[in-house]
Amino acid sequence: MYKKTIALVGNPNVGKSTVFNMLTGMHQHTGNWSGKTVSNASGTMTYKDFLFEFIDLPGTYSLNSSSPDEKVTSDYIYSGSADLLLIIADATCMQRNLLLVRDILAYTDKAILCINLMDEATKKGISPDVDKLREMLHIPVLPLAARSGTGLDELKEALFSYDNDRIRAASSINIDPEKVYSECVTISQDEPHSIDRKIDRIVTSKKFGFPIMLLLLALIFWLTMTGANYPSAALSTFFGFIEEKLRFILEDSFLPKQAVSLLMDGIYTTLAWVISVMLPPMAIFFPLFTLLEDFGYLPRVAFNLDSALRKCGAHGKQSLTMCMGFGCNACGVMGCRIIDSPRERLIAIITNNFVPCNGRFPTLIAMILIFFTAGMTSFKSLASGILLTLFIIIGILMTLAVSKLLSVTLLKGVPSSFVLELPPYRMPQIGSVIVRSVLDRTLFVLGRAVVVAAPAGLIIWLLANIDVGGISILDRFTDFLDPFGTLIGVDGVILAAFILGFPANEIVIPIILMCYMSTGMLTDYSSLTELSDVLTACGWTPVTALCVMILCLFHFPCGTTCLTIKKETGSLKWTALSAALPTIIGITLCFLINLIE
Repeated sequence: MYKKTIALVGNPNVGKSTVFNMLTGMHQHTGNWSGKTVSNASGTMTYKDFLFEFIDLPGTYSLNSSSPDEKVTSDYIYSGSADLLLIIADATCMQRNLLLVRDILAYTDKAILCINLMDEATKKGISPDVDKLREMLHIPVLPLAARSGTGLDELKEALFSYDNDRIRAASSINIDPEKVYSECVTISQDEPHSIDRKIDRIVTSKKFGFPIMLLLLALIFWLTMTGANYPSAALSTFFGFIEEKLRFILEDSFLPKQAVSLLMDGIYTTLAWVISVMLPPMAIFFPLFTLLEDFGYLPRVAFNLDSALRKCGAHGKQSLTMCMGFGCNACGVMGCRIIDSPRERLIAIITNNFVPCNGRFPTLIAMILIFFTAGMTSFKSLASGILLTLFIIIGILMTLAVSKLLSVTLLKGVPSSFVLELPPYRMPQIGSVIVRSVLDRTLFVLGRAVVVAAPAGLIIWLLANIDVGGISILDRFTDFLDPFGTLIGVDGVILAAFILGFPANEIVIPIILMCYMSTGMLTDYSSLTELSDVLTACGWTPVTALCVMILCLFHFPCGTTCLTIKKETGSLKWTALSAALPTIIGITLCFLINLIE
């Protein structure tokens, strides 16, 4: 069987990933470029007697960029590793797309131009002349509407029949993008993007931009937290059923009783808790987030926040990574790759943990419902939502403040300018969104969390079950922390829970219950009333709850995020700073609250 390597290249937001997914189906895998933190996707397709290997290159506007993503694209193209370049262009924005076509054809003519989104172009009255483009560019040109699959068979046949032995032009092909555009693209409407501009006048306006952002964010949080309850409960029941079977098998084996308890009450319980609590919110949040991305709204968020971030010495794209952090800080840190400037990328990475991830929302919500809105009979949900939104705003403001602090101290520099593309609005492709967000984000982050959680469960069990002088190591640890905890409005148990909750924020409350109830294993609560009774009996007050919320908002990143920061920065120093900054701020705020009280 013959083999061809095809590299897909194009501007961001042209549907390149959709074409890639349509061609490769499920025969894909994701990894990292050698020596780079930029991820790559590759996949295969068998057509007639050829095996095609497709490489989905990061989106780029030119071959002369210095950003990590775009440099990977240019380096790969210049390496000559691909037998053929498949250039994906947006039929609705041909003028901008032709700049990249010019750069590529100046280097090689081993290329096929695929004009995607032809269906949307037709709706906007935009008509690219495919035959004229072939004549002027001297390469095959194909129309395509990848979402509906229109033109896909013709594309496969073109890839198959393309003569791989074509001789590259001795001299570069010089094209004038403006001339090509004027001669090959006709527009029948006076303003083909008028609807997009009308929407932008609302969602990017000073009057409505920020309220719309907050409302959308609140809606996503509400859908995430409400929708996650049922699958979380189902997963918990499922893992409980598996636990019974495994425990029965292990107890019938030759393993000692303590070894069975360590495996089941320590490692298994921790893993089951992390998966059942982390997976459903991420499986809901990331698709919702990706839907906004597919729709074209997220660049508008960057536009709205660009001014505030620039004043703080940061990059406008940090707003996108901050939004990703609400789902998972590890994903937010990975998302910082889109920022070109190394200095501004570091600022975004270090401050990403200042916005709460989905693992911290259950604790924040529980504290609000038990200690601040418990006595309300009406408008309880509204009041709780307002308080939660207030804490989110505090996290955003702290992100801006710390970004400013870093930009005038450790990471001095002038904010870089960047061209922000506001892509056309388009209906999201729901199926592709779900697959992409679950595989590329949810399962990736969950995998890292499991790697961290397994040894943590072992450590927590050992601390709770090994006695020294008749007192468990865990009890001695909480007693040791108690004096310092008293200074900042909490106790040793709470501090120990945050420290031992390093693998995942979701297990902080179960560790607190384990310590208070002396169960020797992570303990769940069946209702908020039960949790309220335990906490109140242990001396908790609204001030205690407020300090717990502050620490929940501002403390070191979880193990998964720390591991991701180390991988992205390659530095223990920046990882340590990322952990120290929010912790110091949280402790300071709690101390001041306790002092005032």
